[in-house]
Amino acid sequence: MRKNFGAKTWFLPLPVLIIGTYDENGKADAMNAAWGVTYDYNQVTICLDKSHRTTENIRKTGAFTVSFATRGEMTASDYVGIVSANDVPDKLEKSGFRTVRSEHVNAPVIENLPLTLECRLLRIENEEHVVGEVGNVSADESVLGPDGLPDLSLIEPISYDPIHHDYVVVKEKVGKAFSEGKKLK
Repeated sequence: MRKNFGAKTWFLPLPVLIIGTYDENGKADAMNAAWGVTYDYNQVTICLDKSHRTTENIRKTGAFTVSFATRGEMTASDYVGIVSANDVPDKLEKSGFRTVRSEHVNAPVIENLPLTLECRLLRIENEEHVVGEVGNVSADESVLGPDGLPDLSLIEPISYDPIHHDYVVVKEKVGKAFSEGKKLK
């Protein structure tokens, strides 16, 4: 038997995304966003309320970065989500996040977070759906596996559980995509 819960947006897992931007004066900012997905082959979309400083910064600069929050940076990642730069202008400094300028777009790369998508703004749909083209993906060498590619078990990205309002670690490999189903052929 199944239990009904009504209309809920319990989409699992939800990555915890940290969106990095610069304002018109070059000051770095970051916010936590859980509503982001792959939009097309080299595009992402993130739902950001138009009142966020981050959304305003993206409109003005035409660029942003998307980093994946990790177990080790969970506290700082949560902080940039619960505090608004509209109220606390130095929230990035208070979080402890360190940034460097992306070599590919006009946006900051957060050094504390090991995997980052560097994006150019393509458009903003319905005033809140930011669509960006990924111009580069950068990863700290500490999270590269033996094959030279980012390894989730080393990154330890966290996911947001919208049911219980928890953060959980995405870590364990349980199978190989595009292979497991072949067992049923």
